[in-house]
Amino acid sequence: MAKAFSEFQPLDETSLIDYIKSVPSLCSKLHNNLNGLEIKEVGDGNLNFVFIVVGSSGSFVIKQALTYVRSIGEAWPMSKDRAYFEAAALKKHGHLCPGHVPEVYHFDHTMSLIAMRYLKPPHIILRKGLVAGIEYPLLADDMSDYMSKTLFYTSLIYNSTTEHKQGVAEFCGNVEMCRLTEQVIFSDPYKVSEYNRWTSPYLDSDAAALREDEALKIEVAELKSLFCERAQALIHGDLHTSSVMVTQESTQVIDSEFSFYGPMGFDVGAFLGNLILAFFAQDGHADEENDREAYKAWILRTIENTWNLFQNKFIALWDQHKDGSGEAYLPAIYNSSEIQQLVQKKFMQDLFHDTLGFGAAKMIRRIVGVAHVEDFEAISDASKRAGCERRALQLAKLLLKERRKFQNIAQVVSAIKQGK
Repeated sequence: MAKAFSEFQPLDETSLIDYIKSVPSLCSKLHNNLNGLEIKEVGDGNLNFVFIVVGSSGSFVIKQALTYVRSIGEAWPMSKDRAYFEAAALKKHGHLCPGHVPEVYHFDHTMSLIAMRYLKPPHIILRKGLVAGIEYPLLADDMSDYMSKTLFYTSLIYNSTTEHKQGVAEFCGNVEMCRLTEQVIFSDPYKVSEYNRWTSPYLDSDAAALREDEALKIEVAELKSLFCERAQALIHGDLHTSSVMVTQESTQVIDSEFSFYGPMGFDVGAFLGNLILAFFAQDGHADEENDREAYKAWILRTIENTWNLFQNKFIALWDQHKDGSGEAYLPAIYNSSEIQQLVQKKFMQDLFHDTLGFGAAKMIRRIVGVAHVEDFEAISDASKRAGCERRALQLAKLLLKERRKFQNIAQVVSAIKQGK
């Protein structure tokens, strides 16, 4: 590597060209033609620089981790080592589900930098598509495919204890990202925090009530323990609708820098919880030309189909590999179809309730915590926005506190309808 990049330095559009020249594998992706490169920094998230690099003969995306939270500033320092874990997770999940994870071309630990396939237009961030009211017919099928494969194949149902522990040990180093999640999802919304915000003054009393809700705090404590203690599978760790890029024919999962071995329901809940937020935001985007009712119905179908397809695919993988090397359910013990079905039913029911709890916690932090979502933020009328957020908040509190009363996703969809 060129001497100029022997230690970490934040890149910009100019210095990135010099960096690319110093990496043969990246030059080859451009067929060694660096004339007239178009470079655009597009990072709109909270943590990183993201550069789109387009040449006449090729393209890729460069993502560089900063040493602080970008949306806050240097007052909130962050470890740039998260880039290693993102690259490792992208490679692992990409191997397990290549159709829905962009290929990694290059990783530079010193520069905390990942180069990967550029998801060209018309790919857009799913959240933006949901705000715009665009239907994606493959979304439920594709996301259930991604979640079932990445979660099943990194769990003890498929792997030996030795293999599983090796994976857990590797990703334990991503503790700083885990601690950030613990803080913003399971702690800050339930106490006074300098980073909390909400649509004030409309939601002042709602935020205060949240901080005084003892039953809610008890449930959140249980979820936090699950998040911190249960190394169930290699999860994405931040699987909201801005971590997915889509077209009508393609669904791609990005931004896995929060990956670690944690509870499966955290991923499934993050995705479904963000779809629920999108549902409640639709009234704020409705106008005389489009009341968004048909689109709301599509979101509800997508929520229901995503869970049902995920459940069916996960169990199908389990059935396919029940005599394999997985050590959670040894075939010598679970040796009949009856006991196999019983343990599967218990496992999926527990996972369903975890999903509802984690999904609800993710919803709450997006309304009264740090880092809100465009679904609501794009509603310019503060009063109307607050009304949408309040309905979402009430549903989230119901799901979190009473998640074990729900037996299937259809009951959840019914509760969402009643909360509108």
